[in-house]
Amino acid sequence: MSPAFGAMEVEHYAKGVLLEPFVHQVGGHSCVLRFNDKTICKPLIQREHQFYETLPTEMRKFTPQYEGVVSVSFEEDEDGNLCLIAYPLNGDHDNLESIDNSDCEPKNKLLRWSNKKTVLLENDKITKEWVRQHRKEEKMKSHKLEEEFEWLKKSEVLYYSVEKKGNVSSQFKHHNPWSMKCHQQQLRRMKENAKHRNQYKFILLENLTSRYEVPCVLDLKMGTRQHGDDASEEKKANQIRKCQQSTSAVIGVRVCGMQVFQTGTGQLMFMNKYHGRKLSVQGFKEALYQFFHNGKYLRRELFEPVIKKLTELKSVLEKQESYRFYSSSLLIIYDGKELQEVTVDSDPEDLEDLSEESSDESAGAYAYKPTASTVDVRMIDFAHTTCKYYGEDSVVHEGQDTGYVFGLQNLIGIIKEIRDENSE
Repeated sequence: MSPAFGAMEVEHYAKGVLLEPFVHQVGGHSCVLRFNDKTICKPLIQREHQFYETLPTEMRKFTPQYEGVVSVSFEEDEDGNLCLIAYPLNGDHDNLESIDNSDCEPKNKLLRWSNKKTVLLENDKITKEWVRQHRKEEKMKSHKLEEEFEWLKKSEVLYYSVEKKGNVSSQFKHHNPWSMKCHQQQLRRMKENAKHRNQYKFILLENLTSRYEVPCVLDLKMGTRQHGDDASEEKKANQIRKCQQSTSAVIGVRVCGMQVFQTGTGQLMFMNKYHGRKLSVQGFKEALYQFFHNGKYLRRELFEPVIKKLTELKSVLEKQESYRFYSSSLLIIYDGKELQEVTVDSDPEDLEDLSEESSDESAGAYAYKPTASTVDVRMIDFAHTTCKYYGEDSVVHEGQDTGYVFGLQNLIGIIKEIRDENSE
């Protein structure tokens, strides 16, 4: 067992880990939950699980690290509030070897969620009278909150002013409408099935946003085809229609979700998949520009690292025989925290770490120092992935996934256009 994972942590996890909504989910319909700061979890789908367990070595740097499987159940109190708890699968602690469990919420500190409120229960500190009073106060606010949430679900692009006193990253949990929507849908499904089932398998995956203070996330649906080989005729027709009515059919990529922090205005911006489907090719390009603009200036220092990683990914996928990544997404992530300013007449030692991308003349009196790990590019969502090594599949494809590669090629080209048009 890893020295960093002692007996107390294993015992703690064996008693259950409270799962919280993952506040940086900007796309997809599957609920993603926070296991701890560095790990998220999502419902296990057999095909996606098989992909992570058999994925080619050269693709691992472009996918989240797979960390195992847990069993998830939910508890319900007398008011119908739910909380989700993760346990070791079949009491097997082998999956815990590589997981830092030190920041998990213990089961005896339950965060209960409902459509109306969030109440923190610390059984050994908070009296029943306090709980009753708190619930009464929350119910008085519930009508207003429900109206606001309904508005959030109908809004395709949202802007929120960030409180200057608070931490920016902590405010995502109060404002990210897509994360709220997916979490409530998951709780509703589990509650409806409670009579028949209360144990679910979830896979543990690396939290790709954990290294960033203010994660800016772009979720792109890749490829010219989205339906899997096993899709029903109705599902197939629906997916084909979505592709034909969006940029997917034309350039092999469309916006599925976005969150950006704009330091210039002090606002968080969210864009959902419904808006992404409506974009023309020019609109898609403008959305990309918006993703790389922080409200003050274009983050030009990110272009070369993104282009380099996308080009490398394209080269890797061109070599993948028979893989088809239907309905999968590509994430581009960077830190929206304000970059450090360094005056041009500073000591030479202060400037030696500046990247080539950030030292152009347009910076004026300042050069901008990118933070470490400035950008990440990862593939996610493999519920409909197939390849010849999946023996049970009735359809076996040959060659590369041309639709996905086509999308990457166009994405690279559009980012280069934005770079070249804004290089003064």
